[in-house]
Amino acid sequence: MDFRKLAEEQKPSFLKDLNTIVSVNSVRDEATAGPGKPFGNGPREALDVMLQMAQRDGFTTRNIDGYAGVAEYGDPDNPDTLGILGHLDIVPLGEGWTKEPLKLTEDDGYLFGRGVLDDKGPTLAAYYALKLIREAGIPLKKRVMLVMGCDEESGMECMNYYLSHAEIPKTGFVPDADFPVIYGEKGGAHVLLKSDTPTVIHSMHAGTRPNIVIGKADALTAAATPEQKAFFEFFLRENSLEGTVTDQEDGTLWHLEGTPSHAAWPYKGVNAAVQLLRFIGAAYHDSLAQALGYLSADWTGKNLGIQQDGLYMGMLTQNPGIVNIENGHSEMLLDIRYPNETDGDKLLKQIQEAADRTGAGITAHLESDSKPLFVDPDSELVKTLMDVYRTHTGDTYSPAITIGGGTYARKFDNFVSFGPELPNDAKTTAQFVGGPHQRDEGIRESDLINAIAIYADAIMRLAA
Repeated sequence: MDFRKLAEEQKPSFLKDLNTIVSVNSVRDEATAGPGKPFGNGPREALDVMLQMAQRDGFTTRNIDGYAGVAEYGDPDNPDTLGILGHLDIVPLGEGWTKEPLKLTEDDGYLFGRGVLDDKGPTLAAYYALKLIREAGIPLKKRVMLVMGCDEESGMECMNYYLSHAEIPKTGFVPDADFPVIYGEKGGAHVLLKSDTPTVIHSMHAGTRPNIVIGKADALTAAATPEQKAFFEFFLRENSLEGTVTDQEDGTLWHLEGTPSHAAWPYKGVNAAVQLLRFIGAAYHDSLAQALGYLSADWTGKNLGIQQDGLYMGMLTQNPGIVNIENGHSEMLLDIRYPNETDGDKLLKQIQEAADRTGAGITAHLESDSKPLFVDPDSELVKTLMDVYRTHTGDTYSPAITIGGGTYARKFDNFVSFGPELPNDAKTTAQFVGGPHQRDEGIRESDLINAIAIYADAIMRLAA
């Protein structure tokens, strides 16, 4: 069956539906949370939109108390299930967009908008793949469940609830990462550094989510001298940074611009808070700022004493995603992605030892720890999906891989991540195309349409 041709025929409808779902600002919002909408109005609206689409197209749907939704195809009494797991929530919009973030923009062969890549576009591609299967009347031996969560970006509370309140599919894939197949995901630990050591910083609040490299940071300190202001200009030049300094009645406000990125790839960004702490520590000889800046400066975790290169999963990464300093109390939240040779408890012990060596009165606390995902790369699931990918792309070179990002796959047994980003993809436009969590988030239109075909073939091979 020519799934690519069928997917191309669905493109007008797909793009219309994608615009509809992208237009929903589905950032988690505690202020509007309540019964039936545990993550606020936006995520619940996105869930309603997707379930209404599924009902429109004749699928059986279930709303799991606003935490997640299910659209399924097949005999409802069939216990043999194939699952597809996507998420409808997004990270905050951020700044610096040249396109409208809550509108699907088509430009030079690319689609832009918050969520087109992570993960509304891929989730909708998987939905359309299932729609193609249904419309083609392909008989399936398994019941296919498209599970759509509403809190992937803020800790996967949605899947924790789902696992204890709804049916769990036996195997499947997650369209929320890279092709060809991701059989392993690093563990994810959040470690909070706390201190009540006096600091020259009166106030500093930077970062919105631990899984985003901080793109800008401000700090209010004691009044600066002309020499400290001159040093700031030198610091900016030497580190290829941009920033401003402003005198206020209550002190001096320092502002520094960085480059946001997904915390799984901190080396693709520049953490503004880390750089600002490093400057303040040096300019004011402030022991706490020096210690926090030093501990968090190396994305490999070297200064934290946790640097490690895993056999399957590669380098450990760390990102200080949130910094709060106020009224003499300081906190820094670290997002750590670690290979399967270690665990959160070991990391915490090593970080505390490194913090003690700074003498800055910093204590480390393990806030959360998500164990690594590892599926045998020689399993039938991985081999089947690899064959599907190679059939549709002609790429016989790229191997199955592991990543630092975390997807719903880690919450379920016998699940892997599968697309939609292509390996070693060469950009075909001169304009900036942002990745997950970046401004101007985008993906090539043809890649999403081809993902529909790939996912349809995957469903057929795994469930028919």
